[in-house]
Amino acid sequence: MSTRRPKLTEEERTLWGRVTRSVLPLRQKRMRVDLEMGSLESKAKPAARARLHGKAAPKVASKPAPKAESRVEPKPAPLDRRQKRRLARGTEPIDARIDLHGRTQSEAHALLLTFLHAAQRDGAKFVLVITGKGLRGDDHRSVCGVLKRHVPLWLQLPEFRSYVVGFEQAHIGHGGEGALYVRLRRPSKHG
Repeated sequence: MSTRRPKLTEEERTLWGRVTRSVLPLRQKRMRVDLEMGSLESKAKPAARARLHGKAAPKVASKPAPKAESRVEPKPAPLDRRQKRRLARGTEPIDARIDLHGRTQSEAHALLLTFLHAAQRDGAKFVLVITGKGLRGDDHRSVCGVLKRHVPLWLQLPEFRSYVVGFEQAHIGHGGEGALYVRLRRPSKHG
């Protein structure tokens, strides 16, 4: 029994084109998707270009996937409530701390990376990163500090993932909004 597909209207075809442009193929390099169909076609591989127009893809010999040299670490996650409570009460020790007050962004970034590397090497499990809360304006509204905003973003970068399991805002006794508890990964056995 054969089933016939209904013919799509121009509006439906346009809508379907928009939907399929946002879909990425599995296990292939990510294609840069622009809003205009023409710019997508010019950047797409021949097989993807053919699929876009509903034609059969040209036969291309597939290359074996390159083997990953190092394991990619997952993005940091928040600490669980029990860990945070133990840190706040002092039943879980904070193994090291760094104060980034008064540093420029580039100085703070380099210092933080070096600090986390050294702390991990020394076997630290939890560290405290003090960023400060930022300046208080004349009208008593808090102006969020540059490091307070940027350090959590840095901790999610690939260069920090080999050190950081997760992080969370510190308890008020350890700096509150101006500090972060950071849980470190165990050092890898490979080096």
